[in-house]
Amino acid sequence: MAKKAKTEDAGAAGEGAPKGGKKKLIMIVAAVVLLAAGGGGYWFLFKRHSSEEVAAAEAAAKAKKPATFLEMKDMMIGMSNGGQQERQPIMKIKVVLEIADPKVSEEVKPLLPRVEDAFQVFMRELRPSDLEGSAGMYRLKEELLRRVNVTVYPAKVDAVLFKELLVQ
Repeated sequence: MAKKAKTEDAGAAGEGAPKGGKKKLIMIVAAVVLLAAGGGGYWFLFKRHSSEEVAAAEAAAKAKKPATFLEMKDMMIGMSNGGQQERQPIMKIKVVLEIADPKVSEEVKPLLPRVEDAFQVFMRELRPSDLEGSAGMYRLKEELLRRVNVTVYPAKVDAVLFKELLVQ
């Protein structure tokens, strides 16, 4: 019996050594796979996109055309006084339209009288208090841009720029 116990103990010890080696091997392989996956994820999220973005930015810079600026006539517009003042406030404004494509600029030029009319009809109803602060100027610029794009459709104006805006 003693001999059988020794052989069982030796067999158990012999089996234990390979199991421990297999566990270590599995842990090492798992660590290598985890590091490879982490490195691949880093490259996928950060490196790959940055090189694509650089290439896209270079292509856009090459393809970018200079904008065309179309000046409108100076306008003096009598504003609504809201019944609070005896004299009517006057607005003097110089506007420039920014257009991305020079061909579109040629389409917009014949429509400038309509654009001026749309601007004047809108601005006659403004009060000086509507233009106070940068928020008032921003709202005016966005409303004028909307009106000019409605007027010159299907052409598109990219921005309305103020050269001068004076309210007296």
